[in-house]
Amino acid sequence: MKHNKIKALIATAILAACGAASAQTTTLLNGSYDVAREFYKDYNAAFIAHYKKTTGKDVKIDQSHGGSSAIARSVADGLDADVVTMNTSTDIDFLANAGVVAKDWNKKFPDNAAPTTSTMLFLTRNGNPKGIKDWDDLIKPGIQVIVVNPKTGGNGRYAYLAAWGYVKKKGGTDAQAAEFVGKLFKNVPVLGKGGRDATTTFLQRNIGDVLITFESEVVSINREFGDGKVDAVYPSISILAENPVAVVERTVAKKGTAEVAKAYLDHLYSEEGQEIAAKHALRPRSQAVLKRHANVFKPVQLFTVQELFGSLGEAQKVHFNDGGQFDKIYSAR
Repeated sequence: MKHNKIKALIATAILAACGAASAQTTTLLNGSYDVAREFYKDYNAAFIAHYKKTTGKDVKIDQSHGGSSAIARSVADGLDADVVTMNTSTDIDFLANAGVVAKDWNKKFPDNAAPTTSTMLFLTRNGNPKGIKDWDDLIKPGIQVIVVNPKTGGNGRYAYLAAWGYVKKKGGTDAQAAEFVGKLFKNVPVLGKGGRDATTTFLQRNIGDVLITFESEVVSINREFGDGKVDAVYPSISILAENPVAVVERTVAKKGTAEVAKAYLDHLYSEEGQEIAAKHALRPRSQAVLKRHANVFKPVQLFTVQELFGSLGEAQKVHFNDGGQFDKIYSAR
């Protein structure tokens, strides 16, 4: 009898210890854009080790990926993400307007709260059989272009704005830019829901001659599908795409995770975080890290959203809101 009591006490103690251990492990959810999943897989492992080393505490990171706008809508509708790591500021502005992210979110971290940047380039099939070199080649008859729907993903919005900006930077008018982008979208057989969906359409469903996507997608494709499936083509002019991040105030207040959520985003700016970004072909803010990876990041003439469109918010209103320029262009196909 006594023996059984001791056994019961030991079992209770073990259960209590397990409960205490699990209580000490904080879980964060990162709501992120489609093509960032491989980067965050590596970054999360590094952050978990860093956080344990510096605080002695355990943390677990869960990920939720999709088209950036779709993820933003999920978070606004109640998805308990502690942080959002996006590819356009408009998706975080949307969350700020919904009251779940701080109004001044882009002042909470350095560089407009964007620890990395990227740009848009073209991926063609191995050997570039259609000889695609620049934006003008994408509007030629018979060329099939795969691109993300600008209404569901930042990847698509940047592709659209890059094409529009190409015409403007060469001295064209808005009317000429609209005509050019209209011709480009006439060559789009199917719109991707997010970046990874567009890649799947291009490589697994074998649709299209060229995929417009983020520079970082080249590394992911080579890892997933093997080297040599695609050729990366840098256009003469492209857009600077910032990858902004924010703490979801609504969630961290509820879960008590504000400190670890901030630490998670802070570490993206560290030497380690910037190195991991560079290995995934995300352009680091750190000039030292950027120099070390100069072979990866080809020099390309980049323009900013602010330079040609005022802000992403302005571009959203003019181009991507219901009834905007994109709807007019796409419905006229």
